[in-house]
Amino acid sequence: MATKHSADQNSNWNAGDIGDQRGRTAVVTGANSGLGIATVDALARAGAHVVLAVRDPERGEAAARTVNGSVEVRRLDLADLASVREFAASWRGELDLLINNAGVMNVPEAGTKDGFEMQFGTNHLGHFALTNLLLPYLTDRVVTVSSGAHKMPGSPRIHFENLNLTGEYSPVAAYSQSKLANLLFTLELQSRLAAAGSSVRALAAHPGWAATGLQGRDASVLRRTLMAVGNRFIAQDNKAGALPTLYAATQDLPGASYVGPDGLGEMRGAPTLVGRSAAASDPVSAVRLWAASEELTGVTFPRLESGQSQSQSRTPQTVSV
Repeated sequence: MATKHSADQNSNWNAGDIGDQRGRTAVVTGANSGLGIATVDALARAGAHVVLAVRDPERGEAAARTVNGSVEVRRLDLADLASVREFAASWRGELDLLINNAGVMNVPEAGTKDGFEMQFGTNHLGHFALTNLLLPYLTDRVVTVSSGAHKMPGSPRIHFENLNLTGEYSPVAAYSQSKLANLLFTLELQSRLAAAGSSVRALAAHPGWAATGLQGRDASVLRRTLMAVGNRFIAQDNKAGALPTLYAATQDLPGASYVGPDGLGEMRGAPTLVGRSAAASDPVSAVRLWAASEELTGVTFPRLESGQSQSQSRTPQTVSV
């Protein structure tokens, strides 16, 4: 259930303000730790039934035991499209909320089981496929977790000519590309939902600087050291970092909204609507990325009961990986 809050109330907004979630079902990817488990815990405490979609069910079950509320664990490996399809094929009944939270950050060069660069494949393509496969069941909204890294120095862009960054891989560039892709995906998904006459909304959020295990997997020893210091002295904890996601998931916001912290540099603070880069606001790139993602995953925007997909009117463009 979505509730409205004024700008003045936002400064004190916390997980206790998400409203009654009884009767609602949510899926949270990457839910066994960090922002994911904080998101699960808040939604479950408010009455939602929450599915922890995790790569390692054993770790997921351990995390689920820490939650006070109705939860279940299902296996989902976003770096394996067969796993994504299996998860979606097993779904039964309505789904109110999908939170695309899982991600990897600045990891050494590696590939998914389908041969995609790991960060682009996991953070974007896995969630792209999952969302489209679950859309026929969705009743409320999709929230995709992006990052301020989408507008880091160096003008991050989608490398349409080489999405896998083969021969030019940089952990930071690959992460920035994947987080930019999250925002372009949200932009085009909202456009398609609106054109189809669907009431489902697509939104995005970013946590600012939140201390989670994500930073500890950085490919650079120097960056890991600096991030460890930042985690201790600058970062929010995972509960505070999850607030923008929870705000986007439960408040009455327009489709394509982007939520982040209201503090200096959007690194910490209460959730509020924030801006995105010009690259993340480009509808032409959003359409091109969507076509590329359909081509790479073999998953397309579904025909929804309330209307038609725009996909028939778009011209796909060949991409390189």
